[in-house]
Amino acid sequence: MTYWALNAAFLVPAAAVLATAVRRRRMRGAALAATAAILLVLTAVFDNLMIAAGLFGYNPDRISGAFLGAAPLEDFAYSIAAVLLLPALWALIGGPRPARPARGRPAPSRPAESGPAPARTGGVRADRATTAERSEKP
Repeated sequence: MTYWALNAAFLVPAAAVLATAVRRRRMRGAALAATAAILLVLTAVFDNLMIAAGLFGYNPDRISGAFLGAAPLEDFAYSIAAVLLLPALWALIGGPRPARPARGRPAPSRPAESGPAPARTGGVRADRATTAERSEKP
Protein backbone atom coordinates (compact mmCIF):
# COMPACT_ATOMS: atom_id res chain seq x y z
CA MET A 1 0.00 0.00 0.00
CA THR A 2 1.35 3.44 -0.90
CA TYR A 3 1.22 6.44 1.39
CA TRP A 4 -1.29 8.12 -0.95
CA ALA A 5 -3.64 5.16 -0.58
CA LEU A 6 -3.30 5.40 3.18
CA ASN A 7 -3.88 9.16 3.02
CA ALA A 8 -7.06 8.62 1.03
CA ALA A 9 -8.47 6.73 4.01
CA PHE A 10 -8.20 9.99 5.97
CA LEU A 11 -8.78 12.64 3.30
CA VAL A 12 -11.95 11.22 1.73
CA PRO A 13 -13.92 10.98 5.02
CA ALA A 14 -12.58 14.39 6.11
CA ALA A 15 -13.78 15.94 2.86
CA ALA A 16 -17.18 14.25 3.25
CA VAL A 17 -17.60 15.61 6.79
CA LEU A 18 -16.58 19.08 5.59
CA ALA A 19 -19.10 18.90 2.72
CA THR A 20 -21.83 17.97 5.21
CA ALA A 21 -20.89 20.87 7.49
CA VAL A 22 -20.88 23.31 4.58
CA ARG A 23 -24.34 22.15 3.50
CA ARG A 24 -25.78 22.47 7.02
CA ARG A 25 -24.26 25.77 8.06
CA ARG A 26 -21.89 28.39 6.86
CA MET A 27 -18.20 27.88 7.35
CA ARG A 28 -15.62 30.55 6.70
CA GLY A 29 -13.45 29.50 3.77
CA ALA A 30 -10.92 32.27 4.46
CA ALA A 31 -10.39 31.00 8.01
CA LEU A 32 -9.87 27.44 6.73
CA ALA A 33 -7.41 28.65 4.07
CA ALA A 34 -5.41 30.70 6.58
CA THR A 35 -5.32 27.79 9.02
CA ALA A 36 -4.22 25.42 6.24
CA ALA A 37 -1.43 27.77 5.16
CA ILE A 38 -0.07 28.13 8.70
CA LEU A 39 -0.32 24.41 9.43
CA LEU A 40 1.35 23.42 6.15
CA VAL A 41 4.26 25.79 6.77
CA LEU A 42 4.70 24.40 10.28
CA THR A 43 4.50 20.84 8.95
CA ALA A 44 7.14 21.61 6.32
CA VAL A 45 9.53 23.12 8.85
CA PHE A 46 9.20 20.54 11.58
CA ASP A 47 8.99 17.46 9.35
CA ASN A 48 12.12 18.53 7.50
CA LEU A 49 13.93 19.03 10.81
CA MET A 50 12.82 15.65 12.14
CA ILE A 51 13.71 13.80 8.93
CA ALA A 52 17.11 15.54 8.82
CA ALA A 53 17.70 14.51 12.45
CA GLY A 54 16.95 10.90 11.52
CA LEU A 55 13.90 10.56 13.77
CA PHE A 56 11.92 8.88 10.98
CA GLY A 57 12.00 8.17 7.28
CA TYR A 58 9.87 6.86 4.43
CA ASN A 59 10.05 3.70 2.35
CA PRO A 60 11.08 4.96 -1.12
CA ASP A 61 8.96 2.24 -2.78
CA ARG A 62 5.79 3.63 -1.21
CA ILE A 63 6.12 7.37 -1.85
CA SER A 64 5.46 9.35 -5.02
CA GLY A 65 8.96 10.80 -5.19
CA ALA A 66 7.79 14.42 -4.95
CA PHE A 67 9.41 16.23 -2.02
CA LEU A 68 9.29 19.56 -0.29
CA GLY A 69 12.77 19.65 1.16
CA ALA A 70 13.29 16.24 2.74
CA ALA A 71 9.57 15.68 3.38
CA PRO A 72 7.53 13.79 0.78
CA LEU A 73 4.28 15.46 -0.29
CA GLU A 74 2.35 12.57 1.20
CA ASP A 75 3.39 13.78 4.64
CA PHE A 76 1.25 16.92 4.29
CA ALA A 77 -2.01 15.00 3.89
CA TYR A 78 -2.49 14.63 7.65
CA SER A 79 -2.31 18.39 8.13
CA ILE A 80 -4.85 18.90 5.36
CA ALA A 81 -7.14 16.25 6.87
CA ALA A 82 -6.97 18.01 10.23
CA VAL A 83 -7.84 21.38 8.68
CA LEU A 84 -10.81 19.82 6.87
CA LEU A 85 -12.10 17.57 9.62
CA LEU A 86 -11.73 19.39 12.93
CA PRO A 87 -13.59 22.64 12.10
CA ALA A 88 -16.29 20.63 10.33
CA LEU A 89 -16.78 18.41 13.38
CA TRP A 90 -16.87 21.50 15.59
CA ALA A 91 -19.60 22.97 13.41
CA LEU A 92 -21.64 19.76 13.30
CA ILE A 93 -21.30 18.53 16.87
CA GLY A 94 -21.65 21.60 18.95
CA GLY A 95 -19.61 24.66 18.33
CA PRO A 96 -21.29 27.95 19.15
CA ARG A 97 -23.92 28.79 16.59
CA PRO A 98 -24.50 32.36 15.50
CA ALA A 99 -28.06 33.61 15.85
CA ARG A 100 -29.78 33.71 12.50
CA PRO A 101 -32.63 36.15 11.97
CA ALA A 102 -35.74 35.01 10.14
CA ARG A 103 -35.74 35.90 6.46
CA GLY A 104 -36.96 39.40 5.80
CA ARG A 105 -36.86 40.39 9.48
CA PRO A 106 -34.06 42.03 11.40
CA ALA A 107 -32.63 40.12 14.32
CA PRO A 108 -34.40 40.99 17.58
CA SER A 109 -32.34 43.28 19.74
CA ARG A 110 -31.76 42.47 23.37
CA PRO A 111 -33.47 44.83 25.78
CA ALA A 112 -31.11 47.21 27.51
CA GLU A 113 -30.44 46.16 31.06
CA SER A 114 -30.45 48.67 33.84
CA GLY A 115 -27.07 48.47 35.49
CA PRO A 116 -24.47 45.75 35.22
CA ALA A 117 -25.46 42.15 34.70
CA PRO A 118 -25.56 40.02 37.86
CA ALA A 119 -22.54 37.82 38.41
CA ARG A 120 -22.89 34.10 37.93
CA THR A 121 -21.01 31.55 39.96
CA GLY A 122 -21.22 27.85 39.34
CA GLY A 123 -24.48 28.16 37.44
CA VAL A 124 -26.20 29.83 40.41
CA ARG A 125 -27.16 33.47 40.17
CA ALA A 126 -25.35 35.57 42.73
CA ASP A 127 -27.13 38.77 43.71
CA ARG A 128 -25.28 41.74 45.13
CA ALA A 129 -26.33 41.02 48.68
CA THR A 130 -25.24 37.78 50.27
CA THR A 131 -27.64 35.59 52.19
CA ALA A 132 -26.26 36.86 55.50
CA GLU A 133 -26.71 40.50 54.45
CA ARG A 134 -30.30 39.85 53.38
CA SER A 135 -31.19 38.28 56.73
CA GLU A 136 -29.81 41.34 58.60
CA LYS A 137 -32.04 43.78 56.72
CA PRO A 138 -35.32 44.71 58.48
